[in-house]
Order: sequence, then structure tokens, then C-alpha cells
Amino acid sequence: MGDMTNSDFYSKNQRNEANHAGEFGCTMEELRSLMELRGTEAVVKIKETYGDTEGICRRLKTSPVEGLPGTAPDLEKRKQIFGQNFIPPKKPKTFLQLVWEALQDVTLIILEIAAIISLGLSFYHPPGEGNEGCATAQAGAEDEGEAEAGWIEGAAILLSVICVVLVTAFNDWSKEKQFRGLQSRIEQEQKFTVVRGAQVIQIPVAEIVVGDIAQVKYGDLLPADGIFIQGNDLKIDESSLTGESDQVRKSVDKDPMLLSGTHVMEGSGRMLVTAVGVNSQTGIIFTLLGAGGEEEEKKDKKAKQQDGAAAMEMQPLKSAEGGDGDDKKKANMHKKEKSVLQGKLTKLAVQIGKAGLVMSAITVIILVLYFTVDTFVVNKKPWMPECTPVYVQYFVKFFIIGVTVLVVAVPEGLPLAVTISLAYSVKKMMKDNNLVRHLDACETMGNATAICSDKTGTLTTNRMTVVQAYIGDVHYKEIPEASAINSQTLELLVNAIAINSAYTTKILPPEKEGALPRQVGNKTECGLLGFVLDLKQDYEPVRSQMPEEKLYKVYTFNSVRKSMSTVIKMPDESFRMYSKGASEIVLKKCCKILSAAGEARVFRPRDRDEMVKKVIEPMACDGLRTICVAYRDFPSSPEPDWENENDILNDLTCICVVGIEDPVRPEVPEAIRKCQRAGITVRMVTGDNINTARAIAIKCGIIHPGEDFLCLEGKEFNRRIRNEKGEIEQERIDKIWPKLRVLARSSPTDKHTLVKGIIDSTHTEQRQVVAVTGDGTNDGPALKKADVGFAMGIAGTDVAKEASDIILTDDNFSSIVKAVMWGRNVYDSISKFLQFQLTVNVVAVIVAFTGACITQDSPLKAVQMLWVNLIMDTFASLALATEPPTESLLLRKPYGRNKPLISRTMMKNILGHAVYQLTLIFTLLFVGEKMFMIDSGRNAPLHSPPSEHYTIIFNTFVMMQLFNEINARKIHGERNVFDGIFRNPIFCTIVLGTFAIQIVIVQFGGKPFSCSPLQLDQWMWCIFIGLGELVWGQVIATIPTSRLKFLKEAGRLTQKEEIPEEELNEDVEEIDHAERELRRGQILWFRGLNRIQTQIEVVNTFKSGASFQGALRRQSSVTSQSQDVTNLSSPSHVSLSNVLSSPTSTPPAAAGHPCREGIP
Repeated sequence: MGDMTNSDFYSKNQRNEANHAGEFGCTMEELRSLMELRGTEAVVKIKETYGDTEGICRRLKTSPVEGLPGTAPDLEKRKQIFGQNFIPPKKPKTFLQLVWEALQDVTLIILEIAAIISLGLSFYHPPGEGNEGCATAQAGAEDEGEAEAGWIEGAAILLSVICVVLVTAFNDWSKEKQFRGLQSRIEQEQKFTVVRGAQVIQIPVAEIVVGDIAQVKYGDLLPADGIFIQGNDLKIDESSLTGESDQVRKSVDKDPMLLSGTHVMEGSGRMLVTAVGVNSQTGIIFTLLGAGGEEEEKKDKKAKQQDGAAAMEMQPLKSAEGGDGDDKKKANMHKKEKSVLQGKLTKLAVQIGKAGLVMSAITVIILVLYFTVDTFVVNKKPWMPECTPVYVQYFVKFFIIGVTVLVVAVPEGLPLAVTISLAYSVKKMMKDNNLVRHLDACETMGNATAICSDKTGTLTTNRMTVVQAYIGDVHYKEIPEASAINSQTLELLVNAIAINSAYTTKILPPEKEGALPRQVGNKTECGLLGFVLDLKQDYEPVRSQMPEEKLYKVYTFNSVRKSMSTVIKMPDESFRMYSKGASEIVLKKCCKILSAAGEARVFRPRDRDEMVKKVIEPMACDGLRTICVAYRDFPSSPEPDWENENDILNDLTCICVVGIEDPVRPEVPEAIRKCQRAGITVRMVTGDNINTARAIAIKCGIIHPGEDFLCLEGKEFNRRIRNEKGEIEQERIDKIWPKLRVLARSSPTDKHTLVKGIIDSTHTEQRQVVAVTGDGTNDGPALKKADVGFAMGIAGTDVAKEASDIILTDDNFSSIVKAVMWGRNVYDSISKFLQFQLTVNVVAVIVAFTGACITQDSPLKAVQMLWVNLIMDTFASLALATEPPTESLLLRKPYGRNKPLISRTMMKNILGHAVYQLTLIFTLLFVGEKMFMIDSGRNAPLHSPPSEHYTIIFNTFVMMQLFNEINARKIHGERNVFDGIFRNPIFCTIVLGTFAIQIVIVQFGGKPFSCSPLQLDQWMWCIFIGLGELVWGQVIATIPTSRLKFLKEAGRLTQKEEIPEEELNEDVEEIDHAERELRRGQILWFRGLNRIQTQIEVVNTFKSGASFQGALRRQSSVTSQSQDVTNLSSPSHVSLSNVLSSPTSTPPAAAGHPCREGIP
């Protein structure tokens, strides 16, 4: 089923529909066309065709209150007729396609050509073969049998190329498989609340069928299309479909259409599901994009040629779900700049590549010149026509040696090491409760210098309990007895709490004996409901008497109001409104308060100030959140204007103020201490009262009494960072952020401003790398802006998860510390690998180069080089990239963006070991035959048999690499290189395995590997010289790095090179295989839609005669509304700016793959 393309899927549904249309009162087609209408059109159409929403429910055989019966046959039938909530994923690339892609590597192509030429020439026996006068060293040890074996070298090179390709392809394949696994895991976890058989249940998104009654609430991402049938104050962000960033208010009589893939920004309600999967609006767009289309591929290739830059591979989600937002989980919303590591690696690889090319070119030129001069000038041989093929064969041999030098110089293992290291870390991080959505986030985290954390749920346990209360003029430090409270007040209190909270919030009996009751829903409301239960009252009867449908009007909680109110109609037709919210905000709106006798008395501003001093501040200083509960009565006529919030939410009567405790998680103080020791500043950004925030910050260890730090409220923060015109100024932020530790009563915009301010700051010499945690929908902009966004897996809304890079599956701050550890470990693993790899490269290149120039023949043959390069690289990258992280990683400061990838210490190690290896290899090369009493291997004729001499050199070289691999485990100049070696079984296995294979190659490799078997004593010498590496490592460690000022570092990202956009795209194409692979198939369906949208917008602009720049300005003004919380996670404004490179701000989503289509 999964392999079906959308069009098949679609036509199959059409056929089914014809058979079954009779069973329900409306067909899939009708519903689909209905969902394409908006606003009043839709209302009119519903009226004309169905009467009202009830009418549609009747036709779809469902009840707006009780939902579907939920019987299996009924659900099956609905799936057959109306389709499943599932978009068939695109076929994964086949293994052969991956092989073909791996073959595109330039170095490999050069090798293949060289090998094929070599093979062809070895089979071609020229007539002048026997001619003595052709070449200098043609005679010698060559006999008939040996000449026959000339093909072996070419074949061996081809074989090794096949090896590389298979390894790479297998890697990609397993990565893609892993990714799909991760995806399906995310998708299975994605659940949605529906009503079936009058029970509210949660089902996986894929199980939703047409006719279901779904409950939608703040923070949801709608999984299917539907019609709004009941609810309050529902506002939707439809930017993902329309590109308009304003929130759309939904109501039954004005605009009841809810579309899949859009976000609920406010309010709650119920919807009747009318279209799922391929028939939903998201699904239709998918079908347009040809989720299963082959043409897409072809078009893509064309596009690639046309625009040269990274044309977007439109591979829509590999997800099996409808518009469910988690498909976007894999939308690699590339941040504007490449990750630090990627940038440094790209640069380093280019540097190495250039050096290698130069060396190989010189090698070939010298060899050719030496040969021609020697043959034709010194020995004065004439050029005979019959000798031409022999000479050509020599030149091919020189070419192969040149290519070998190049192959050795380029570290092919690098992309592999990065990929393995990241993939391994991501897999292991899963166990540490970090679900990594963007691979590079894992490594960026190692460079983090600041963490802006939420308080509730991250630093605290998010289990709210009321511990103090102020009721009827008495401040109770413990929960009072119900008898101590006036009965009227008590009744009001119970009603106010039970009715004015989401009905989905409940307190359930504990799962195990003796455990705490389970809190379901909003935790603050759970705390209040718990308070009702502690007063020996019950909220259930109140709710059943006043069911959700009967609520007259609800003002849901949002970050602007900081309160929630519910209006109900009393039996005598008058209205009563219950309110609750942050105490200082609600108390300002109270003009009366209930006394001990339960009567309302006047509450003046000075009474309020006294209450703040005597009740609220003491509660806050104990780290409690204070919530005020109040009410207000309205007459039945004239009916108040409910839309005029300012008049409605005023003149309240205060019932009580409660202090809610949310204890700090026990492991948090230790985790924060680790962060501070690792050079990471932790800041708390919370919506809570400043006293509460400060008390918690002290408990956590974010601030220590007596230190010089700032705790600000959002208002004060804004006052300090804005100039007279109310514009934010960077230098003002720079004065504040270094000392700021707590930002209280902050809005999401403040959080975004702070994060942006820290990132853009040039106050410190290193650019700050900021991590942010968030759980609410309104944290979206800050999570996106941050270098690494952490979303809460349990408390987080879909919107927050989608904007994030890493999801904390246990919502715990200490998991962030683990992420830092893994991030630093990735960086170190890659440095270790580089240190090992570059030593091999330096030595091999110099040996091949000098050897070729002095003896016309590289002592290390092409095949041997490939064995060293490939196998040892691949395995070494595995061995060094899988080192587990240790606590000691947290004892150093972050590396920062400008620290080079290869530090002085590493450079010292690389060059130091290279000196040792070169000395020994050259000694063996020039006097080895005397030491071992064997024939010299130098100046052997063309197809001569392998000599023991060169085999010893090869073997020694490999032994030195093996022992140097152990040295490479430490990069900071530590002495004990064996420290913790047994904690990494992969490493031990690989070292021993490589050793075993080496024995086989030397003893039985024969002609293909140019090896001749060695005696035991010769083996002993090889191993002994290898062991010398460990001793030499200690000698190098003794030399102080500070003395070696002349050593250059490499792979440094300078400030200027924070990689301009344009160059970034070409770079990515050129070199970053790793990055290219990571991106494959991780592109949002949005992107395609955006293309279409942007192009339509451009066309319209042209039609209307307005200037194109105007359109751009409009785009960018929309984009830059990130100040405005509404422009949440919409990556919908595609950065046209890249087409015109006008200096507009581009949203992070678009910046990764700027759509270079330009104007259609």
C-alpha cells in the first residue's frame, strides 16, 4: 500500500466511492468541494445543501455530542468510502540509486578511469614487446607468467572502488531507514482527541475517519479537514496554507471551515471531520506535488541544471500521515548558517583537496619528465613506432601513481566519520531522552554558550499543588478545613474553579496504590481542582450540571490576557462570569472582595497594595505562583457587549488568592552547576511573578546571593532596550544580557527579542550560541531563532515541537546537559579522527611523492594505498567516532565558532607522528635491504613480482597506523591514551580486526596487493616499529605546545566567513556530502506549496502593475513580524530575497534551500 503513488490511490478511492455513495447522504466529492470554500460562501453552501451542521452530521451518521459509535465495521466502511487519514509516502531510494549516487564522487571517477585504462593496456600486447631497445628497465626479472598478471592492479583498483561505493551506499541506505524508523515512531506518538460512543478518547492520527467528532484546543495541529460545530474563541493560524500570518477567527455562523495542517492559536471546540488523507486540503496539495510522481524527478533534474544552486528535491514527506504536523518534523529547517562543524569541515576539506591536487600534479610531471629525459636524452634512444604502446604503458603507470597520491591526500573518510559520529550520537541520545530532529543540532549543542530555559515543567516538576490560600480576610499557611470557610464563599469557589477551567483537565485516581493522583490537562488548573478536592468538595457534579455545550462565552487563556474567564447563564436569565489568572493582573480589575461572612465589600487600590505586600509578595518569595479567583454578575438585559473585553473583564469581586507550589526537580541544581562549570550561562525566562522566579532561581542555583546579576520583569526589560521611538537597539540589549539571569512576567516576544539580541550581539569576541527551551505555541519564534531549540515532549504543543531541533522526551533540564555532552563528544570524535587521518595522509603523500621522484615507483602501491585509505579510514572513523562521552567533557569551556578544528596540540601530534613514520619508512626504503639481508625492491621493472623489501615497508606503515590509532584517542595532550579503552568495544574489535586482515593481506595477498609473504622475525620487527608509535606519543606529549608558535592551525572559521548565503549554496553542493545526504527527503511539503504561492503572488503583482519590489517589501514586512507572536511557525514566506538578493529578512525555513526559481 505504501508504495502506491497518490494518483493510483486517488483513482481507487473514486471507484470505491461510486459503489458506496448510497450508504451515506453525501459523497466524498461533495465534501471535498465543500472544503474548498471559505467564510460566508461555506456557510451559505452548508445552509443550501444540508440545512445546518446538524444536517451534515445526520448524513454522515454521526452525533455532534456522542460522536461515532466506534464499531469496527462502521470505521472500516468509512475508510473504504472516504479514504484513510494517510498520505502514501514517497518510495525510498533503492539501493541501486544510492550506489549510482555514491559513484558520482570525483576522486572515484578519476580512479575508475585510471583503472580502466590500466586494464585495457595490460591486455594489449604490442608488436614491439620483444624489442630490447624500447625501454630502460624493460628487461630484468620479468618472465612470461609475470607479464600475464599486469591486469591485476587495474582490477584491484576497481574492486576497491566498488568497496567504497558499497560502503557509502549502505551507509546512506541505513541512514534513510533509520530516519524512516524515527519518523514512524514520531507518527505513532502523534495522537488526537475524538469523541466516540460518548467517550472522549485519544487515537493515533492515522485512525481518524470522516464523521469523527474531534476536540480541538490551543496548540493543536489539525490532522484533517473539518467543520467547526461548537466551541469558543477559536483562532487559527492558517499561514501554512494561505501565507497570511493573521489569525483567523472561526465561528459556526461566519467561518466554520477548519483545514488540516493549520495551527490552533487560541480557544477550543469540536469539529466534524469531513476530509482525511489525500482528500484533505494538505493531501490535495500533495497530490499536486506528485508525492509519488516520477515526472517530479525529471523536472527536478532540469531545474537543477537551470538554476545551478541546490534545486529543491521535492520529496514531500516520507510520512504516512495526512497533514499531521509531525511530518514536518523532518523538514530540515536549515538555520541560516551551516552548523559550526560543517563550516569548518568544508573549509578544511577544500584546503586539503587543493594541496593534494598540487602534489599529485607535481608527481606526474616529475615522473614523466624523468622518464623522457632518462630514455631519450641520457640514453639517446630513438622513439620507435613499435615501442609507442610500451611508453604509453609507462605513462599510464605514472598517471596511476599520481592519482594514488591524490586519493591518499583527500580524506574520503571524513564525510563518513561525520555521518557515523552524528548518527551514532543521535541513536544514543535517544536513550538519554533527547529526540534529535535535525542532525546538526546535536553538534551545535556542544558549542552552546547560553541556555534560556523555561521555568515551569523544565526546572520544576510541573506537578502543581495549592499550599497556601487567602480566603475571607484570612491568610491560611496550610489548606484550611472546609468548615472554616463561609458556605456561600465555598460554593462560589468550587463553581468558579470547576466551571472556569478546561473540561479536559481532570484529576484521576492514582495508577498504583500509594502513588499521587494523576493530573491530566493543564497543570495549574489541576492544582486548583486538587484544592477543591482537598477542601473535601467535588467538582464533577458541578460540571455535569453545567456541561461544556452550555457555557455561554469563554475567554480562553492567552499570553496577552494572562487570565481565563467563563460566562454562564443563571436560571434567572442573568449572567455570571468566573475569572482566574495571575494575581497582580486580576486583582487590578477587582473592586470588591468577599469578607469572612461571605459578603462583598469594597476593595480600594490601597487595600490592594496592602494585600500585595502582606499576602502576595510573601507567597511569591516562598517560590509560589499566586492565582486570584474572582467573579462578576451581569443583568439579563440589556445583554452586555461580550466582544468589548475591557468593560467585561472589570469590576470583579475577588473570591480568594491561592499560592501554588511547583517544586524544583531534584536533579536540576546539579545539572545547572555542571552547565556553569562547562562555561554555559543558564538564564530563566518565565511568565511568572518576579519574586516567585527569583526564589526558584536561587533554589536551582541559577543565581547565587551576593553575585552581580539582573532579574528583570518583561516591562522593565522592554523599557531598557528600546529607544524613545520604541525601537529595539542592539547596544542597549548588549548592556543588559551579560548580567541578566532571570526574565519574569515575560511575553513570548520578549523571549524572542532576548534570544535574537544575544545571538546578534558583537559584545563578546565569540558569537554566542544559544539554546532555548519552550513548550507553548507562543514559544515558536524563539525556538526557531535559537541555534538549538528544545521542545518539551510531554507538555509541549505540536507547534513548539515543530519549531524545535531536539525534543526532550522527559521534559527534564538535566537531559539538556546530556545533549551538551554528546554535542562536545561529536566534535571531539571528529577531531580525533582528523588527527589520525591527517597523519596517515601526510606520511602517505610524502612517501608516494618522494618515492616516485627518486625511484620512479611509489614504495606504497595503488592497491595498498587504497587499503590503507579506505578500509582503515572507514574502520577508524567507526572506531573513533563511537567513543562514549565522559563527564570530563563538561570541565572545559565551549570551543566557539572561531576555534580551529585542528588545534596546535593536534597539529603537533600530526606532524610529530609524521616525522617518526617518515624517518622509519625512508630508512627502510633506502637501507632496508641491508638490514634484513634481502633483495632491494627499488628500480624494479614494470611487471616484476612483489619484493619482500617493499612488503616490509607496507607492513610497517600499517602497523604504525594501527598503534597511532590508539594515540589518536586523545586530542588534548593527555598522557594515558588507554584511558577508558575497554568502554568502547567497537574500538577494540576494529583494531584487532584490522590487524588480522593485515596478516591475511601480507601472507596471502600476493600479486594483487603487491605483497610477498614475510618470515616471523620480519613480522616482529614490523610490530616493534609500530609499538614505537606509543612511546613516541609520550615524547611528543612532553613537548609544551606553547613553545611551538610556528605551528599553524587549520579549519578555522573567521568572523568574516560566517558564509554568505549565495556561497553557502554552492558550497553545499560542492563538498558537503554529509550535509547533502542528511537533507535528502527532508523537505517540507510547504516548500513546494510556497513555490506555487510565491509565484502566484509575483504574477498577481505584475498583473496589478504594482512594482515587484513592492511585493518583496510586503513579503519582508510579513516576515519581519516575528516581533508579532502571530507569525508563528509559518515557513510560508519563501525568501524571494535570494532571487533579487535584496536585503530583506528571510525566515529560517526558507533560508536553508533558497528557492532559486525566481519569477515563473
